Amino acid sequence: MILDFEPGDKVINPKNRDWGIGQVQSIIKYKVTVNFENAGKKVVNAENIELRKIND
Repeated sequence: MILDFEPGDKVINPKNRDWGIGQVQSIIKYKVTVNFENAGKKVVNAENIELRKIND
């Protein structure tokens, strides 16, 4: 699995759309720290939870 994210990318979690749009803060292996507009900072294991990059 290759993650196609970098800090600053905007993402959504399709299974938790109510979290809103998130901005990737950091990536360490498969742990992606994202600051979501409605849910705050979340550390997501990208092996288990799908994040989708969105274009501005």
